[in-house]
Amino acid sequence: MLSGLKEYPINISAIVSMADDGGSTGVLRDELGVFPPGDVRQCLVALSDSSKSFHELMNYRFESGRIKGCSFGNLFLSALEKLNGGFSRGVEEAAKILNVKGEVIPVTVEDTNLYMRLKNGKILKGEKKINHNYDLEKIGIRKNYLKPSAKANGKAVKAILEADMIVIDP
Repeated sequence: MLSGLKEYPINISAIVSMADDGGSTGVLRDELGVFPPGDVRQCLVALSDSSKSFHELMNYRFESGRIKGCSFGNLFLSALEKLNGGFSRGVEEAAKILNVKGEVIPVTVEDTNLYMRLKNGKILKGEKKINHNYDLEKIGIRKNYLKPSAKANGKAVKAILEADMIVIDP
């Protein structure tokens, strides 16, 4: 979606979920205490005017060792978060480096996790468990929530309020 939209003469603000905990994002969250970089990385790459080689580099996943499965781009964003004193500042720096058309904005700047309470009382923690639970349709969902609760990023709220059009994409 973003790759296509960037071809038009419009201002794009991609507001990104910060509840991802799967794959290398989950590993980096647990090991380094960083914010989840995966979804942000994908948006940055989609909006980037960098070379195809740089896009491939950002999406490259290591195949062995302790960082097996981690993408270079997720490591890159995690390093920028640490170097720049926060995730939002790291994302802004990455956007400059990648020559991003538009803005990529974390929906929150607070650490949070996605939870789901099913109708049978079972609680699922994290996107990874929720996305890979095949009983959801049979059991049904009672409630989705964030824990701890998180405030919306003021920059994300401002972008939404000033938008001429809002496109919601999974």
